[in-house]
Amino acid sequence: MKKSFFSSIVSQIILLIFVIVWIIPTFGLLISSFRDKDLLATSGWWTSLFTTEINEIYRTAGYESQFKENNNYIIKGNIFNTKTGKKIKSFGITSKNINEFLINEEAIFKDGSKIEISETGDYIWKSQIPFENKKGKRVFITASSPPKFTLNNYKEVLLNEGVGQAFINTLAVAIPSTVIPLIICSFFAYALSWMRFFGKDLLLATVIASLVVPLQMSLIPLLSLYNDISNLFNISSKSYPGVWMAHTGFGLASTTFLLRNFIKSLPHEMIEAARVDGANHYDIFKKIILPLSIPAFASVFILQFLWVWNDLLVGLVFLDQVPSEIIITAKLRELLGSRGENWEILTTGAFVSMTVPLLIFFLLQRYFIRGLVAGSVKG
Repeated sequence: MKKSFFSSIVSQIILLIFVIVWIIPTFGLLISSFRDKDLLATSGWWTSLFTTEINEIYRTAGYESQFKENNNYIIKGNIFNTKTGKKIKSFGITSKNINEFLINEEAIFKDGSKIEISETGDYIWKSQIPFENKKGKRVFITASSPPKFTLNNYKEVLLNEGVGQAFINTLAVAIPSTVIPLIICSFFAYALSWMRFFGKDLLLATVIASLVVPLQMSLIPLLSLYNDISNLFNISSKSYPGVWMAHTGFGLASTTFLLRNFIKSLPHEMIEAARVDGANHYDIFKKIILPLSIPAFASVFILQFLWVWNDLLVGLVFLDQVPSEIIITAKLRELLGSRGENWEILTTGAFVSMTVPLLIFFLLQRYFIRGLVAGSVKG
């Protein structure tokens, strides 16, 4: 009893560790996708959840903003130029001492001009002689920065970088490439489970043996065969039907194997009773097999959809890399090369690519484990 309880605790701890290891990077990716690009480049995502202290450099307005008041030349403005929510704690006028002055204290530049800065960033710069600094003066500030999030990253990625079109293209690839093999393999799995015909065992052995064939080894022969067929019927070799058929072909073996194991585990007496009542194979499949096999279909749908959605190699081979056909994984690879330093673009694009798989998994997850383990043990 104690040993069983101890094993249960250990397994739960290990499971909790795996969950934490998976959730933390995903949560970090989500937070980073909403962060300002400047903050993202200078601090980690975990700092964005709390008010943090930052050191920054700003520049005052130049001489064109000056006006004369009470025999003094004055330049007024705000260090931040826009509302940021930051609150200044101290400031400096040289890099050697960036915290030399507190807010509202008067700092004196080498030319004799004086500047005061408030907590909100408003400043007054005074001089007894006209200002000549075209670019203004550099000011070093230490401020508290509240959490700040923006949707600009998503606007940039979806509308300007082409990820939105790539997202739609990937849906156009993934949905048919998941539904087609699921339909074909459901009939095929039923035939291997409950129909009697010559060579059934050899056909099942062939399906199992094909599971070990690497995709990379069969990709080029399949592409050559598809090109020959395309030339024969005078159709484009780079098109959606091509990538649909490729994904269908590569998914047939595993999908058939999983569905066959589940369908074979269904009660034999139920099938025999339906036959005694005069039901043919199609009636049995439609009225008995389909309703009882929803967990298996959901599991296979998730596995096939995730594989197709995250695929890069097949999409590169069977589709042109033009905006109307490029898939999201290929688009992210393209952004990695052209926008490798723009973390806000990469993190946002990566999270966009994760949204549909996460949604599919959470919607169907209650069927997922049931569908995978059903049929593994009979009894």
